[in-house]
Amino acid sequence: MTAILFPGQGSQTPDMRDLVAERTPELLARATELVGEDPFARVEDSTRFAQPAIFCASAAGWDALDVGEPVAAAGHSLGELGALAAAGVLDRDDALRLVVLRGRLMAEADDRGSMLALLGGSPEDAAAIARQCEVTVANDNAPGQVVLSGERAKLAEAEEAAREYGVRALPIEVAGAFHSPSMQPAVAPFRAALDEVQLHAARFPVYSGATAARFTDPRAELTAALTRPVRWRETFRAVLDDGAEDFIEVGPGNVLTKLAKRILREAPSHA
Repeated sequence: MTAILFPGQGSQTPDMRDLVAERTPELLARATELVGEDPFARVEDSTRFAQPAIFCASAAGWDALDVGEPVAAAGHSLGELGALAAAGVLDRDDALRLVVLRGRLMAEADDRGSMLALLGGSPEDAAAIARQCEVTVANDNAPGQVVLSGERAKLAEAEEAAREYGVRALPIEVAGAFHSPSMQPAVAPFRAALDEVQLHAARFPVYSGATAARFTDPRAELTAALTRPVRWRETFRAVLDDGAEDFIEVGPGNVLTKLAKRILREAPSHA
C-alpha cells in the first residue's frame, strides 16, 4: 500500500538533468522546445525554468519505479501536475505544456514578492505573524515549518516579528509571493489553458494540496492552488488515513521525505 509523492519547487539537484537525459531524452527535448531553451541550464534563475525542469525530473523518476500500482499520489504545489500525469488524468505532454505556462505566468505575476520560512513555531504563531505584518501563510509543510508569502518589505517586518515569538525566520530565494493573492494575474490564463486540455479518469486517487482531499475537479482545484496555501501536512495525513502504509518520493531531492518524517513524528500512530 504505497503512496507516491511528487516534489515541488526547491527540490532541484545538480544531477537531475543527467537523469532526465538518460531516462526520458524525448521529454528533455520537448521541454527545451516549449521553454525556448534548456530549462535545466537556468533552473536557479526563475520559476519559469525551475518548474519544467523539476517536472521532467519527477516524470523520469516515476518512469523508473517498479512498485506496481500505488494506492494514491500527492504532489506539493507544482508536483500536483506530475501526480495527475502519473495517474493518467493528464496526458504527459499536456501536463508539461501546463507546467511551462504555469512557471511563466507565476514569474510574470509578481516581481515585488518573495517567501519566508518560519522554523520551529506553530501554525498559530505563523498565522499571528502573517496578520500582524499583512502577509499570507503560503505553506503548512510540517511541524515547525510554515512558509509566509508577501511583499519583500512586509516579509522583512515578519522576520523581525518572528523573533518576538521565538521563531527562526529564513528567507527563501524566490522571486514571487507564491500561493498568495499576488498570483491572481496568473489565474485566468492558467484556467483558460486547463479548459483546453482533456481530462481522463484517474487510475489511482490523487490528492490536492489546496484542499487536503482527493481531486474532484482538477481544473478548478489546480487554478485555485495558485493563490491558496499548500496544506501539505494535512494532505500527507489524509493519504495515510486513506490506507497508505508507506511512501516513495519521485523526482529530484528528498524534500518531501524529510517533511514526511517530521509529520510522522508528530503522529506516531502512522509510523
